[in-house]
Amino acid sequence: MCIRDRSNWWQRLRFLSLALLPKKNFSRLCGWIADQRWPSYLLHQILIRSFVRYFNVDLSECPQKLKDFQTFNEFFTRPLKPEARPISTEKNALICPVDGTIGFFGTITQETLLQAKGKEYLLTDLLQDSFVAHEYEGGIYLTIYLAPYNYHRIHSMVEGSITRFAYIPGELWTVSPLGLAFVPRLFARNERWISYIDTEHGECALVKVGATVVGRIRTVYHTAYSNRPGARPLKESLPTAYPIKAGAEIGRFELGSTVVLLFQKDQVELDSLELGQTVRLGETLGRIHSPKSP
Repeated sequence: MCIRDRSNWWQRLRFLSLALLPKKNFSRLCGWIADQRWPSYLLHQILIRSFVRYFNVDLSECPQKLKDFQTFNEFFTRPLKPEARPISTEKNALICPVDGTIGFFGTITQETLLQAKGKEYLLTDLLQDSFVAHEYEGGIYLTIYLAPYNYHRIHSMVEGSITRFAYIPGELWTVSPLGLAFVPRLFARNERWISYIDTEHGECALVKVGATVVGRIRTVYHTAYSNRPGARPLKESLPTAYPIKAGAEIGRFELGSTVVLLFQKDQVELDSLELGQTVRLGETLGRIHSPKSP
């Protein structure tokens, strides 16, 4: 058996073990562990310091000391020093909303998006709303993956007002390269929280995708959160629009995942991005412009 065949078998074996894992209950267990106030030595010296060493986390960006964190979740969703991520002040800049790695991006054609090479999924399936999906036909999508070592708060890529949202319960497959390669329609199968943002340039959407080990997805504008036992789909318009500045916090992953940015036709123009490119909160991803007149 050649090395390539062995590698493929090993990948398939890893995927099979993941498929057999009770992913929702396991993720809730991870969330529970991350929320507990463990004895200081266990929390700070073993859990947090081991994580910092393994993932080479840059603690100089954090305004707190390790001993200040009461739970692992507090550490994982830690804020950054204001100067650590300056927000671009360029006119009409499309702001990067997270720290992460660029995944697939491009034009939304016949409601089709790419999750990996040769693997497509439909926008209607992602949003669970064919009418809204049609409004984004011909627009732009951009996927950004957050690794465990990344900063895990999510910020707005534009200035505007959050007027409505949708929470869609689903599965919790890993969004790592293994999951992207083996799970069809992964982003449209995993649970997700969608924030719709009205701007003077039109509506755009920020889709936060859950994954294995993601305890919860939370937002700043609603008390509900993801991955709750017995959770039902939510589609709500906010009683009062929630104003938000470009670069302002919109939510967080309590353990990591992926975001998908959606823009309507002629709304934005992306810079020369590359698959696998590392990006950081506050950087410029492209330019926003008013939709062309029909």
